Amino acid sequence: MDSPIATVMLPLALAVIMLGLGLSLTADDFRRVRRHPRAVVVALTCQALLLPAACLGLVIAFGLSPELAVGMMLLAASPGGTTANLFSHLFGGDVALNVTLTAINAVVAIATLPVITNFALLHFEPGIGQDGLGLQFDKVLQVFALVLVPVVIGLIVRRRSEAFALRMDRPVRLLSVVVLVAVIVGAVLAERSNIAGYLADAGPVALLFCVLSLATGYFVPRMARVGKRQAIACSMEIGVHNSTVAMTLAISVLGSVSLAVPAAVYGVLAYPVAALAGLLMTRVGTRLPAEESVRAA
Repeated sequence: MDSPIATVMLPLALAVIMLGLGLSLTADDFRRVRRHPRAVVVALTCQALLLPAACLGLVIAFGLSPELAVGMMLLAASPGGTTANLFSHLFGGDVALNVTLTAINAVVAIATLPVITNFALLHFEPGIGQDGLGLQFDKVLQVFALVLVPVVIGLIVRRRSEAFALRMDRPVRLLSVVVLVAVIVGAVLAERSNIAGYLADAGPVALLFCVLSLATGYFVPRMARVGKRQAIACSMEIGVHNSTVAMTLAISVLGSVSLAVPAAVYGVLAYPVAALAGLLMTRVGTRLPAEESVRAA
């Protein structure tokens, strides 16, 4: 697909969003893994294993078309979005841990995303993708180069001039929102003749998957004796997927707008659902007996 959405808007959206992430990062964010190893391991396990398995069960149970099923699996395999940091901050999560998870997830997804997506392509046999070759590793590397290079640039800018990075944080966030909305609108317009059917089919699954992701991200860490603030951070990281990455891979790499529809629908639904989940998490749940020792781990 050679439309402006695929060649300009999606790469621009990714670059702007990841530049904003880079401006918010410091070297300490990567060292922090040693302070909360349990939370990081549990969150990554949920992200890489539990959620793709749950998503597979949902798309089979709902009998989605092959294109929408693969699109949902592509979304499930995508790392958390940078907006998760904002939600974590608003609802008392450990934002520092959240930023760390976002950074690590972006790297881990380079390996897990093509494996999960190619499994979905093979399983559902939709006959889509450029030359029918599926999601090749070198194509994923091209996309994640677009993800990681802006992050590195943002890190360098933050290290050399923290004041400038802090001033630019809000404008970059606003620009990323504007570009992302434009991308979603463009994808919807490109499939406007089919959008009603897609929404009817993909909407309930995307909504359920969003709720399941947020719940898994909170309750699994809590059962693993992770502190409440860290569990909220994990929930937002796991529950607010980076729909822009999924849409970029669907449209720019696999050449199918229909594959991007679940990510576009999810991108609209995730924000109000995450806000409601955040309100519930701040009002329910009791402190685990060993929570204080876990926080100190």
